Amino acid sequence: MTQVGSIKEIWRYPVKGMAGESLSSCVLAPNGVVGDRVLALRDSARGEIQSCKTRPQLLRCIARTDASGKVQVSFPDGTVMQSEDAGVHAKLSALVGLASTLEPLRPENESAFYRRFKPERGTWLDELAATFDREPGEPLPDFSMVPQVLVDHVSVPGTFFLFTPLHLITTATLRHLQEKSTQSDWDRRRFRPNLVIETNDRYAGLAEQQWVGKKVVIGKASVELVAGTPRCGAVTRPQQSLPDDKTILRTIVKEAEQNLGAYAVIGSGGTVGVGDAVFLA
Repeated sequence: MTQVGSIKEIWRYPVKGMAGESLSSCVLAPNGVVGDRVLALRDSARGEIQSCKTRPQLLRCIARTDASGKVQVSFPDGTVMQSEDAGVHAKLSALVGLASTLEPLRPENESAFYRRFKPERGTWLDELAATFDREPGEPLPDFSMVPQVLVDHVSVPGTFFLFTPLHLITTATLRHLQEKSTQSDWDRRRFRPNLVIETNDRYAGLAEQQWVGKKVVIGKASVELVAGTPRCGAVTRPQQSLPDDKTILRTIVKEAEQNLGAYAVIGSGGTVGVGDAVFLA
């Protein structure tokens, strides 16, 4: 195996679509970082789970797990509420402008809970394509590769994940794109990674794209990178101290073939921590 770097940051997002919390260590399990995406906003009229793709206002909230294991939501106005508070549904509905409820994960066999809403006019694919915010002449991801389970559901039943339970990015990629668009702030929080890998000096460019199809080992844990992460308009939206910046997406589409970061699945679980060496098998 070859050491490619070390873990610089670990992030967990207790509520799908919201900003998350930085951790010093985490447990990787079959469904990714333990405690990640355990709650999600559900549109009451559509009966559909929502994400920051469709409800970008969620990015202005921060979800954290307190010492007792309960999830707290910090709103843009400074209000902090427990996810179990009776008023949290009304507060979130007011934020996104649509009646919604904050829902916990349900078992895989309750697949109707994860069902995708199919509009009477147009198609769900039209709605999905619109979230990618492409300009005329810019390509879209190849939606023909979307598996049937995600044609019928907005996330894999039993999870709130769109594709895989883990997402990682490298500092090599962030540096590369910063060089391509120096006026933009390539803050890693825009891209919602679980793991940020500080790559060795030998790696430049879109490092994790070169690792797709390969296994990354961190201590006793291992993950397999299965695909690049095609980017939608969510990366341009304001988040806490980060302003709206459409040049971010223009650069990713032009300079990185639409992808920033990589999706991964867990091969073997274990505890990983900031500073741990990362190896490419």
